[in-house]
Amino acid sequence: MSPFTPNPNIEAGPWLDAVSWNEQGLVPVIAQEFGSKDILMMAWMNRDALLATLRLGEAVYWTRSRQKLWHKGEESGHTQTVKDVRLDCDGDTILLVVEQKDGIACHTGEHSCFFQGWDCATTSWLDESKSQK
Repeated sequence: MSPFTPNPNIEAGPWLDAVSWNEQGLVPVIAQEFGSKDILMMAWMNRDALLATLRLGEAVYWTRSRQKLWHKGEESGHTQTVKDVRLDCDGDTILLVVEQKDGIACHTGEHSCFFQGWDCATTSWLDESKSQK
């Protein structure tokens, strides 16, 4: 397999039909950090977001709350440069392997959005963030 290279000229085509889009035309996307392999976040893409990501070489998601394309880092500067794109065996989840600018993926300022750990003893979620709010 060749390394990922952005293609500003890629067009929509039958290859998009390999993705199992849900009823809203979305697919879940997991962002994994290149190098550390940490799972950084989960987001959604529609067809336009996937096309924009492949064209730009940086992660572009669909924000359900604002109902628009969201170029990750457009406000914070914490962009995600795409290193690899994978589609799972069922075609219903995309994995983006990314280089996370400044090491911050979460809107809370954390490295990863997954900083709440399950504590079996207390049957509760524990905040394991660096900031420990």
